[in-house]
Amino acid sequence: MDLELRGRVALVTGGGRGIGRAVCLGLAAQGADVALCGRTLETLEATARDIRAYGVRAFPVVADVSELANIQHFIGEVAEAAGGVDILVSNAVSSQSAPFDEQTDDHWRHHIDVKLMAYIRGAREVMPHMKARRWGRIVNIGGMTARITAPLRVTNGVVNAGVANFTKQFSGHVAPHNITVNCVHPGHTVTERMMNMFTRRANDSGVTLAEIEAETINNIPMARLIRPADIANAVLFFCSPMADVITGQSIAVDGGSAPAVMY
Repeated sequence: MDLELRGRVALVTGGGRGIGRAVCLGLAAQGADVALCGRTLETLEATARDIRAYGVRAFPVVADVSELANIQHFIGEVAEAAGGVDILVSNAVSSQSAPFDEQTDDHWRHHIDVKLMAYIRGAREVMPHMKARRWGRIVNIGGMTARITAPLRVTNGVVNAGVANFTKQFSGHVAPHNITVNCVHPGHTVTERMMNMFTRRANDSGVTLAEIEAETINNIPMARLIRPADIANAVLFFCSPMADVITGQSIAVDGGSAPAVMY
C-alpha cells in the first residue's frame, strides 16, 4: 500500500535500535528520507545502511537529546541538508528499571529530560519547518505506563503520562497549520530495554527469565509479545492520508493487555 510518503523527510529520535530502528525502516520502505539520532554512532550507521537499501537518503546524527542544543543541532542540520522537515517521531528514552525507593533525583531528572522535555523541545523546533510546508506529522512514542502502574517503571509512568498530555495540548496549537500530533503507547515490546526489565523482575522474584516471559505473554489476550514492527505500523498509519484528520489521540499497541477503558 502506498502511504504517500515518498520524498517526505522524517526525523526519528532514538532511531538506531529497537522501536526507533523499526520506524526508520518502515518510513524508508514507504520512500521517505530518514534522519535518525542517538548516542551510539555504530548502531546509527548500521541502521542508516539499511535505510539506504530502500533507495532513499539517510542522515545519521549522534545526539544526546537531553540537551536542547543537541536537538537544535540535529533538526537544523537535517533541515538544511534535506531541504526541510515533514515528520518527527519522538522515540528516545533512557530509564532505569527499579522500584520507587531506588530512584534518585538524578534518575527522575534524566528521564524527564531525555523523554518528556526532549519531545516538547523537538516539537517546538520542527514546528516552523512544518508550518512553512503547511503539512506535518508528529508521533510521540510513550509507553503503556501512561495508562497503567508498574512497580519497576515509576518514572516511566509519570513521564509517559506527561507525553500523552502534551500530545493532546500541542495538537490543538498546530492543527490550523495541517500538522497532526498523536501518541503511540507500546505494550510489552521485544527490545533490549524490555529484556533488561524482564531480567530485573526475574532476579527480584527468584525465577527464570523464561518464566517471566511466559507470565507476561499469559496476560496478553493476543498471546504474544509486541514486535517493534507493530509499533512502526501504527506510526505509519498516523503519517498516512488515512489519518489526515486524526490528531491529539493516543493509541495502545499492546495486544489487548491494558485493562483500562479509554475514551
